[in-house]
Formats: sequence, C-alpha cells, structure tokens
Amino acid sequence: MSWIAIKMLTGDRAKYFGIIFGVAFATLLMAQQISIFIGIMKRTGNQILDIRDAPIWVMDNQTRYIDEVPALPDIDLQRVRGVSGVAWAVKLYKGQVRARLPGGEFRNIVLLGIDDTSLVGAPTELIVGQLSDLRQPDAVIVDKAGHEYLWPGEPYRLGRTIEINERRAVLVGVCRASSPFFSMPIMYTRYSLAGGFVARERNFMSFVLAQPASGLSADEVCARIREQTRLQALTREQFFWKTIRYFLGSTGIPVNFGITICLGFIVGVAIAGQTFYLFTIENLKQFGALKAMGLTNGRIVGMITLQALLVGGVGYGIGIGLTAGFFEATGHITHLAGLGLRWEVALGTAAAVLVIVLLASLVSVRRVLILEPAVVFRG
Repeated sequence: MSWIAIKMLTGDRAKYFGIIFGVAFATLLMAQQISIFIGIMKRTGNQILDIRDAPIWVMDNQTRYIDEVPALPDIDLQRVRGVSGVAWAVKLYKGQVRARLPGGEFRNIVLLGIDDTSLVGAPTELIVGQLSDLRQPDAVIVDKAGHEYLWPGEPYRLGRTIEINERRAVLVGVCRASSPFFSMPIMYTRYSLAGGFVARERNFMSFVLAQPASGLSADEVCARIREQTRLQALTREQFFWKTIRYFLGSTGIPVNFGITICLGFIVGVAIAGQTFYLFTIENLKQFGALKAMGLTNGRIVGMITLQALLVGGVGYGIGIGLTAGFFEATGHITHLAGLGLRWEVALGTAAAVLVIVLLASLVSVRRVLILEPAVVFRG
C-alpha cells in the first residue's frame, strides 16, 4: 500500500510539486526569520558576552540594559572591592562618542574604556597589532567591522589617527569582536584615555567588573554585593538576558518578526492544505476502489499520512537547505555577520512543518473516511 500511495502522490506532478513548493517556502520563511531574529537579539548583549574575564557586572540600580547606564561614582569601585568574596574589581567605561576622520567625516563609535593595569575587558583575538600596544600614548584598537566602516576598502595600517573630542587617537590594532545591535565601530582604549575622549560629567564609570574569590560562585558574590553596596550586581549571563528582555518588551522587533513567522506558517498550511485537498478529491475514485477491495479506513489514513510526511520531508529539506545556503552566501557581509542557522531553529522548524503537513492531511482525510465504496461504480 505504501508504494501505491507514493505512486498516487507523484502521478500528478503539478500538484506534487505545488505542495512541495508550499512547504519549502514556509520552511525558508520561518527558519530564516527566526534565525535572523535570534541573531539580532543576541547582538543586543554581545558586548557583555565578549568580556569573558569578568563574570560579575556591577551597575546602578536603574540600569535596564547595557546601552542605558547611569554613571557610578569612583567610590563605588572601592565599595565593591571591600565586599567579602570579591577577588578583584576594575572599572569599565562604555558609551558612544563621535570621531572625526582625517578627511573631515564624522562617525559615531562605541567606546570601551578598560582597566589601565589589567586590561580586563580587552579583545581576545587581534588580527593585527598586539594587546600590549594599548598601553602606548593615545592608543586605540578597533574591531574588524569597524575598520571596514571607517576605512572602507583600505588595508590594515597601524598608526592611523582620528580625532575624538578634539584629541588624537592612534590606531594600534584591529581585533575581532561580536557585532553590536547598532552597526557602529567598537573601539577599545584605556580607561584613563577614555576620560579624555568623552565630555566629562561628574561621574564617569559605567560598570564595575569583578571576579569572585576561589571557591565562591558568581551568584553568591552578586548577592553579597547587592546586600552590602545596594548596587545592582548581576552575573554575565543574567545581565545578557536582562538586556534581551528589555529589547523584547520595549521594542517592536518581536512583533514584526512574529508576524512574518506566523505568515510563513499560515502560507504553508494554506498552500499545502488546499493543494493536498484538491489532490485527494481528484483521487476519490481510486480510494473508493481500494475501500471496495476491503482496505480499512485505518490503512487509508496511513496512506494519506505517508503522502503528507513524504511531501513534508522533501519540502523541509529544500527549504532548510535554501536557508543554510542564504546564510552561507551572506556570511561575508559585515552587517550580516554573526547571523546563521542554529540547530534549535532547524529542529523547531521541522516540528512546525510536521504540524503543517498533518493539518493538510486532516483537511482531506475526512472526505476519504466518509466515502462510500460504491462511488467507484457510478458513471
């Protein structure tokens, strides 16, 4: 019976390919949009994850996400260092500044001021230059995407100068860094230099980065910092998800992507369901003949389910392959860097496609179940 079901399905090539197209298109739309959505959400907290040598972030209690940071007074650094269980703590500045290129153009950049002594928070992978060069006068390191944005099409050349807040900044390295939410260059410098690159306010420090003492967990030390300093202390992962939750709840990004993903599901159900229904209607006589020969309703349902799973598998394979090909082809584009197909998305999309084809088969199976075998003998 399985062979007969497959022959019936592939006998009408137009409808067979129509169902596959519907499933493949739905798969492509859902998998691509979900992957882009996850990639964009991850970008909102990439600068948190990039700093791997400090598992604890301390900040003002009113901080909602990484780009909205009320500055802390310098005394808070000493207060954090005085908490029992803190092995060490250092300053970190994060903000946006405007840089002027030698040609007179202005560009906004994300500036990170890291601890002068330990260089905690510095990039971990340099393409050109050395991290120790960051201790040179006026030294800055820019990320790869930022270099392409500031000097498009030009080779890496150390010693370039730009002007930030009417002060000279000298490029001493190019690094790899995760893409930020806003497509701006990421520039690293020492904390003492960052103070000169930014119009100073009374308070300047954005965060305190800390390390728990040996034998203590980051969660336990965070609780101690909150209790003794009344500041907000979060682990790296907690701050990352806090930032994501802010963007999920305060922007229209989830709604827009959700609409597109739902449309992909609806289109898949509509195309597959309608085409599969028409296919079944046109084959009612064949199903009637099989029932007249003694085939049970259970076997008939099994045949239709097999047909649905076959077109679902083929359509899903084509759609997920096109999705993977899209991200492979666009992976070199700077603004799309870091976006890709995740295995969780592929698995979730497979489950959605299974629902689509099962719904499509349910639309048509009812007509077969109530079919009288005598229909085959009618002229």
